[in-house]
Amino acid sequence: MDATPSKGPRREIKLSPPEWAKTLTRWAGASGLSSNTISAISILFAGLSLVAYLLAPEMKTPGQAAASWFMAALGIQLRLLCSMLDGMVAIEGSKGTYTRPIYKEAPDRIADVLILVGAGYSTNVEPGVIKLWGELPLGWACAVLAMGTAYVRLLQGTLTGRQSFMGPMAKQHRMAVLTVGTLAAAGMQTFESEIAIPKIDFLKISLVLILIGSAITCQRRLALTVRELRKKNHPED
Repeated sequence: MDATPSKGPRREIKLSPPEWAKTLTRWAGASGLSSNTISAISILFAGLSLVAYLLAPEMKTPGQAAASWFMAALGIQLRLLCSMLDGMVAIEGSKGTYTRPIYKEAPDRIADVLILVGAGYSTNVEPGVIKLWGELPLGWACAVLAMGTAYVRLLQGTLTGRQSFMGPMAKQHRMAVLTVGTLAAAGMQTFESEIAIPKIDFLKISLVLILIGSAITCQRRLALTVRELRKKNHPED
């Protein structure tokens, strides 16, 4: 993972965006969508994932449960698409405003909580009632640590003027792991003859990986901040 901090509040993009992303950026700019609006829309897609995760255990057939999980995975990817486009519109479309730093951070934090908590509710397929126990603490713990990774990054920016987006569980890594786990859960459910707890709980595995990886990410970012502060205050060391 790249430990080089970014000089600004955004992750530095080392590769040129794909042509389809540039096309979407031009379309968004032509339609009048601002970068802030796109950031806000990402919350709606995260909400879609939350609803889909909540509904999956309540479905009557394996196919319906699988469809709900596919919808949750789609919501995650559309959230990430908004996260990519908002920055491109702000930079390439010159639609950024003085409120851009707020809209860049706040919707991401809300989206993380909606998606991760939703996944926590959805780990065990048991129709009848949406349970408020079981794996709920796992989803919330992941959400808290996801907030923690962002907090440590912003703290580093406040103290050193530079922000590190290193992983192993930065936003895009968390969402990639959860998307794969959700699709795997959906795929397994399609082969079940009836709604049942899957033999392998891919959602739970994904959340455990996110939990552990997020804790490591917080530690790595804090350690980098300490090293930078030491270098700044004791350059002779």
